[in-house]
Amino acid sequence: MGTKLISIGKTAELLGISVDTLRRWDKSGKFSSVRTGSGGHRFYRFADIEFKLNSPQNQRNVAKQWVESSQGFSLDPQVYCETRDVFQARLETLQSELGKTFSLATMSLVTAVAGEIGNNSFDHNLGNWPDVMGIFFHYDEKNKMIILADRGQGILLTLQRVKPELKNAEEALRVAFTESISGRPSEGRGNGLKFVRSVITKNPFSLDFQTGDAFLHLKQHDDTLFIQKAGAVSRGCFATIKMEGK
Repeated sequence: MGTKLISIGKTAELLGISVDTLRRWDKSGKFSSVRTGSGGHRFYRFADIEFKLNSPQNQRNVAKQWVESSQGFSLDPQVYCETRDVFQARLETLQSELGKTFSLATMSLVTAVAGEIGNNSFDHNLGNWPDVMGIFFHYDEKNKMIILADRGQGILLTLQRVKPELKNAEEALRVAFTESISGRPSEGRGNGLKFVRSVITKNPFSLDFQTGDAFLHLKQHDDTLFIQKAGAVSRGCFATIKMEGK
């Protein structure tokens, strides 16, 4: 599944650009496609899409390197929230920053989604952080995106405690975003992520979410779960929320 080819339309969506731009990039050699079939339709390797998403100059790539490294390295204090209280304080700051650019509704919903994902990291790793506790949290104002990451146990391990039949991260990711998880002392991880899915698909937002070797993409007006095997393994969870509207 890791070598699965992605359509030009889905590739444009993942990269946040138009299909025409992709065609121009292909023609110029900037981002080459794979031609298949008698009609020569353009497709793209998911590994190439991942590489394109992660420019070495942005904080998203720092977060990606952090969750993929064998040992967590020190982060800039401005993007590192070691404890929940630090995260909550910065979440309030994010809300204020969003309020300068976006509507009250957008500000509230995006803050709620970021809060759900960030708090999940602390809820489901409490006392069980494998190495570095805390999360990466950054708001990229220029690109209208919020980046969150942790080096926790990941969704597969936490859900296997109540659904031991889960075999891999892709199955766990699908369950987390679609099923209500019962039999847990507090709100199950899947219930919070169902809320995230509902907000994303009903508003001008998109979400990229990776745990282990499974990658998920959600967007407005699309209830389909696009889940793909990732090229590298995230040790915990890695999320990017993008805002398209006002």
